[in-house]
Amino acid sequence: MNFDWPWKSEQRVDDLRWLVVDVESTGLDVSSDRLLAIAGVAVHFEAGKPTLQPSDSFQVVVQQRQATVDKANILIHGIGVGAQRAGTEPAQALAAFEDWAGQSPLLAFHAPFDEAMIRRAMSQFLRRRLPNLWLDLAYIAQLAMPQARSRSLDEWMALRHVTCAVRHQAAADAWATAQLMLSLWPALQARREPLDAQRLRKRSEQLRWLGGAG
Repeated sequence: MNFDWPWKSEQRVDDLRWLVVDVESTGLDVSSDRLLAIAGVAVHFEAGKPTLQPSDSFQVVVQQRQATVDKANILIHGIGVGAQRAGTEPAQALAAFEDWAGQSPLLAFHAPFDEAMIRRAMSQFLRRRLPNLWLDLAYIAQLAMPQARSRSLDEWMALRHVTCAVRHQAAADAWATAQLMLSLWPALQARREPLDAQRLRKRSEQLRWLGGAG
């Protein structure tokens, strides 16, 4: 599956505040499945040290005009028909996320899926794109620990002793992903390379095209 990551190198990036994001959807097809929820938590940087900021977080269920009744799908993300119908109106939910995101880099595990789902919903309901730079923790993790054989988020969590309260629930997954990022940061610093978002994006992109993470 091909994902495009539109990004301009000259865009402004807030390198003191990164946002770890996770989405839930009705399925895995970015061309037809619908965005159900977005959650995220901020990581703030002081003197190059990342700190998780629970008070700077975001969570929304996107209202579905046609709620999915796929029981298998609901069992995965836990967003039932009632919760889907009672969610926040899509344009309002996406505008709120856009406002929270600001100019911060967005980081997710296998980020092209999250980016594509949000991009498609933004285009549909707001008629615009989210311009933020995206970082994929799957490749950043490989950059930090190239000797590791881990590929999935669960494998990386097990390797780094990160626990998740409820897997496949957006807020819990975002929190666990942020914890994973923090656990990998010392290994990234040990490489003695610049760790601003733009350079880290370029380095992880090089790894992506070389097939460094499956």
